[in-house]
Amino acid sequence: MILVVDVGNTNITCGVYEGEKLKTTFRMMTKLPRTSDEYGISIMELLRINQVEKEQIEGTIIASVVPNVMHSLVGAFHKYVGTNPLIVGPGVKTGIKITSDNPREIGPDRIVDAVAAYELYGGPVLVLDFGTATTYDLVTEDGCFGVGITAPGIRISAKALWEDTAKLPEIEIKKPKSILARETISSMQAGLVYGQIGQTEYIINQVKKETGYENLKVVATGGLGRIISDETDAIQIYNKDLTLEGLRIIYEKNAKR
Repeated sequence: MILVVDVGNTNITCGVYEGEKLKTTFRMMTKLPRTSDEYGISIMELLRINQVEKEQIEGTIIASVVPNVMHSLVGAFHKYVGTNPLIVGPGVKTGIKITSDNPREIGPDRIVDAVAAYELYGGPVLVLDFGTATTYDLVTEDGCFGVGITAPGIRISAKALWEDTAKLPEIEIKKPKSILARETISSMQAGLVYGQIGQTEYIINQVKKETGYENLKVVATGGLGRIISDETDAIQIYNKDLTLEGLRIIYEKNAKR
């Protein structure tokens, strides 16, 4: 078994794979400061609850966009799990070519998502990740990744509404029954959800227009991706485990080396 770890701005998401089968997943909060011992104890307990013994873990791979947790997290895997994690970054074989002007500036999470989408669905493919930010990344037919669009995530936009506006409340993010809202909460929900749908469709259409890729596959992932993908025909595939799949694929490519 291998343990794959996606360190995001909000959560640390872990998955355990047996071959190509995702056996279990679990999460920890990213913003809670922890020592390597605290991470290690949490990881071991979560593995135990999910009926995975540490002796079954043959290797670990991590993609992180939060550098300041890495020292403690990597130390936890060394001390408690007994693995030397592969860190997604320069020098790691991914199977796609990074052709942007500044490859080192691209977040490992975006690379991992791009790898998964290209390997699972082929190119050209546009990968949408509805996370803290909403990202749109293009992988060409021959596996080149160099074009990306970054927008505020739905939760960031929602948080700005209720934190920066005195009379607007904190709300649940969901699609209201109608865009024709008659009270405050549904009017905020309408603006957030329908606004994201409109942005998504416009960006996809513009990417198709400027690239000429009329056969472009569009794949979405991320916590709120299901809400948006269910409401538009512009997205063909929603895969909630896309990042974990990408980590598995990258681990396997490097294990073969």
